[in-house]
Amino acid sequence: MDRPVRRIVIVGGGTAGWLAAATLAARLGSRPAPPTVTLIEAPDIPAIGVGEGTWPTFRATLADIGIDEAEFLSACNGSFKQGSRFDGWTSGAAGDSYLHPFTPPPSADPRDLVAAWRAAGADRPFASVVSAQAEICAQHLAPRHAAMQPYAGALNYAYHLDAGMLAALLRRHACGRLGVTHIADQVVGVEAGGNGDIAAVVTRGHGRVEGDLFLDCSGHAALLIGGHLGVPWINRSDLMLNDRALALQIPVAPGSPIASQTIGTAHEAGWIWDIGLPTRRGVGCVYASRFLDDEAAEAVLRAYLARTAPELDPGAIAPRRLVFPTGHRAEFWRANCLAVGLSAGFIEPLEASAIVTIELSLRALVDNFPASRSAMTLHAARFNRQFAARWDRIVDFLKLHYLLSRRDEPYWRAQRDPATVPPGLAELVALWRDQPPSAYDLPLADEIFPAASYQYVLYGMRPEWADRAALQGDPERVAPILSQIRQRARALAAALPSNRLSLHMLAADGGGGHVEGGRG
Repeated sequence: MDRPVRRIVIVGGGTAGWLAAATLAARLGSRPAPPTVTLIEAPDIPAIGVGEGTWPTFRATLADIGIDEAEFLSACNGSFKQGSRFDGWTSGAAGDSYLHPFTPPPSADPRDLVAAWRAAGADRPFASVVSAQAEICAQHLAPRHAAMQPYAGALNYAYHLDAGMLAALLRRHACGRLGVTHIADQVVGVEAGGNGDIAAVVTRGHGRVEGDLFLDCSGHAALLIGGHLGVPWINRSDLMLNDRALALQIPVAPGSPIASQTIGTAHEAGWIWDIGLPTRRGVGCVYASRFLDDEAAEAVLRAYLARTAPELDPGAIAPRRLVFPTGHRAEFWRANCLAVGLSAGFIEPLEASAIVTIELSLRALVDNFPASRSAMTLHAARFNRQFAARWDRIVDFLKLHYLLSRRDEPYWRAQRDPATVPPGLAELVALWRDQPPSAYDLPLADEIFPAASYQYVLYGMRPEWADRAALQGDPERVAPILSQIRQRARALAAALPSNRLSLHMLAADGGGGHVEGGRG
């Protein structure tokens, strides 16, 4: 007899688990006879806790689950993120820097756009010509006024945050406001049901916990999808070479500027992230162990901190070493088990794809929530097809940052080796020597990285590649639009507060309430 999906069991906490619990409880809670949501979290397993960047989609996610923006920023030591800046990626020379902002270029024929940009002067970076956001980021300004409605902005934006604090906020919200059941216990066994399903998980202190749908949010351990169901892991380290990181947090001076973007600085065998929060910076050195050993990587990190935080006591530098697999599951949804978060996959922290992948997984689940077990099989097949394509897209976009580099160290030469480049990406890059990236190249619904993102990276690293495309466009068709962007950049720079002042004003206005769904 077919059975309805009435009991959702989530194994694992952290960002993935608690975001899943809150999203499912909030989005499904208004339905007739909504399913129950239970989260089982081992109390003695610490979260990785270094995912500190989101995409703009996270604003809608927070609003949908009913967390007020000011409350979120205060509870998570949060700040505004308006994009990513890449220093030293093209050549490593002085002044080698470009911005990937969150506000897209104006809606126009991209050939006209690059023609107008090149006509405006080759010395002006692409992002600064086609988006007002570049000027706002350069001045450490906020994307919004404190008086605006929650989650509204003058410019598109996301967040930097403390991942541990985010998980704690989501746990309080899910349990206190949304009715999620929390079991603090260790899963010690999995009980199989018929047709390959999971019937229950067995905990050390609470016994069996039965469910109709199980979400594996147990991180790299992948207790259900890998350990029990045996879904294979597809290794992508032949394409994406980084496999380790050294991470630490350093304090910042009171009143100091808060950066408006993640800063990624290339080094001889990887890159360094630098994320500004109100009370600290999160800094980490990402590297490929086959090109740089741990001691050398720490020396690279220390040299970076000596340049960017000279006041820091060298003896206080004690980074945490993280070793991460690179790849994803062959299937993400098998039988009645869906993997979300690190149990599904991970492709290094560049461009902050981890949290947005969680969001997209949950959105796909909730928007097409299976009414019964028989329907689940069809949903799972479609989900697996969609997310296999999404993971390929993530690999393509992240690889682009390395493929376009002209740096000559062994690591960077290896990143450009044709054997490490996905064939589809190689074809697109060859095409983009003649024409700009467009939606014809990237036709997936809900592209994680749309054509605009590829344009920012392509023309940030290789502006000369726009010259052939510019010959096909008419600069006069978009010249007035670019003039309006320049005027808007000046107006916003004069009107918007600094990041620090904006966050202070939000806190002073009494962050801590919540909204009952929607956008406040």
